[in-house]
Amino acid sequence: MMRIYIILFFFSLTLNSDANVKEKIIENLMNTNNLDFKFEQNINGKIENGNCTIEYPKKIFCEYARSNNKILVSNGKSLVIKTITSYYRYPLNKTPLNIILDKKFLINKINSLKERKIDNKLINFKILENNSEISIFFDNQTFDLIGWQNIDIYQNFNITFISSIRKNRVLRKNLFKLPAQD
Repeated sequence: MMRIYIILFFFSLTLNSDANVKEKIIENLMNTNNLDFKFEQNINGKIENGNCTIEYPKKIFCEYARSNNKILVSNGKSLVIKTITSYYRYPLNKTPLNIILDKKFLINKINSLKERKIDNKLINFKILENNSEISIFFDNQTFDLIGWQNIDIYQNFNITFISSIRKNRVLRKNLFKLPAQD
């Protein structure tokens, strides 16, 4: 009988630690209004990098390094990708970023999903939504969002890693204004 109590005790500790990880991730997300970071993005083997700023809900501004002055901007409704020679505009709700940039949605999903620990360094949640699969990754120590992987609107496999994260900074007023098409 004592053996059963000991097993139940250790089992409850495991459940509490998993719940504690989720709670810490959720608390961290709730306390984050914006973040800026460096990123490295691998789309079907093509690697690009640069800097991004996210402001919840659903706003992002990214400048890519060494790539035709490429920027990616969302004002919460539309997403624009602009280079020297091209301009693409999409409804944000048709892209995977619609989910990644929606803090409330992420919190609700994390509450209901089972996390997966990877090498005791990463915490992963797999989100299935609107015929899309997005895996989001958090740091196991800081509980910060550190990346995601998904299939983009062109059916390309996309992996994004983020680093040098700074949170809740004062942002430039028109940072998320969509650029005009030339």
